Amino acid sequence: MRAIMRCALVALVLIGCVACDQLSKTAAREYLPGTGIHSYLGDTFRLEYAENPGAFLSLGGSLPSTLRYDGLVVGVGAFLTVLLAWAVLSTRLSGLQRIAVAAIGAGGASNLLDRIRFEGTVTDFLNLGIGPLRTGIFNFADAILMCGLIALALSWNRHRAASAPVP
Repeated sequence: MRAIMRCALVALVLIGCVACDQLSKTAAREYLPGTGIHSYLGDTFRLEYAENPGAFLSLGGSLPSTLRYDGLVVGVGAFLTVLLAWAVLSTRLSGLQRIAVAAIGAGGASNLLDRIRFEGTVTDFLNLGIGPLRTGIFNFADAILMCGLIALALSWNRHRAASAPVP
């Protein structure tokens, strides 16, 4: 895949995913605060507004603000820069792997954008579950990032299995 095509593919995934996530968060910030939990599909799907100062499941949310900023803005920003550069520059990634890496970067970038815009917090509003078994509250960026991780893991596993010598 030529460099211009790699760049265009990564940019398309990045812009599309960040735009969708930011639009959904804008709607959540506009309509959900102070309205409680909205339950759908027999309580399988919930909308519940939360501002998350930490990472996954609020991990690190209680750290001092300087450490949180350094880790969740500066550190994540540096990591995303390297990740997206790899997605564009690597000639060894398949198309699916490149899309997966771009999705991971897009999810991280959209949450990073929230942290920069909203004093270190990320807008979360989705919750899934059956009975007492529930996810934490998350957003579309988190879902996009997880889909990218799963697709990358599956594609690497398939690639590794296909290139293994047959006994």
